[in-house]
Amino acid sequence: MSGILSLDGGILLFLQNHVRGEAWNPLWIFITSLGNGGIVWIAASLLLLIPRRTRDIGAAALLSMGICALCTNVVLKNWAARVRPYEAVAGLTALIPHPRDFSFPSGHTTASFACALVLARYLPRRYGVPALVLAALIAFSRLYVGVHYPTDILGGILIAAAGSFLAIWVMNLKRPKISGEPPEP
Repeated sequence: MSGILSLDGGILLFLQNHVRGEAWNPLWIFITSLGNGGIVWIAASLLLLIPRRTRDIGAAALLSMGICALCTNVVLKNWAARVRPYEAVAGLTALIPHPRDFSFPSGHTTASFACALVLARYLPRRYGVPALVLAALIAFSRLYVGVHYPTDILGGILIAAAGSFLAIWVMNLKRPKISGEPPEP
């Protein structure tokens, strides 16, 4: 386990010392802010609730984020109680105000992938692929700004995969049509 912790810290220090740059910092701080409170993903899901043909997709995305928020923010963060990397990795500085909750798993990553995986499953590729790219950018931004370890990101992605699968399964119990072909634009 100490090897993983050492690798986690080493990756963050590498990013800080060799990837971060004053010109890039505002961009990555902006990208990380897109994940605050899951607001971008919640807004996208709410918009999908409006047209009848995408209503089930919006509901599945919201359900996925809800399941994942419970797992991540209520259970796992408090159970793991992992301190943030800027508190544990000597020489690492965070670029944003310090979050007050624990580090593992990344809530930004979990929420982003919880929604993006549902969208990628059911929307046409021209919407699903950008959703996954945005989720990946938000996840990377958490490393770049120094508030999460790589294993926090990986944990968030795995929880999101399980949560999105569960949400889709539940929605299929209620409305089997969601498991069909993606709606036409």
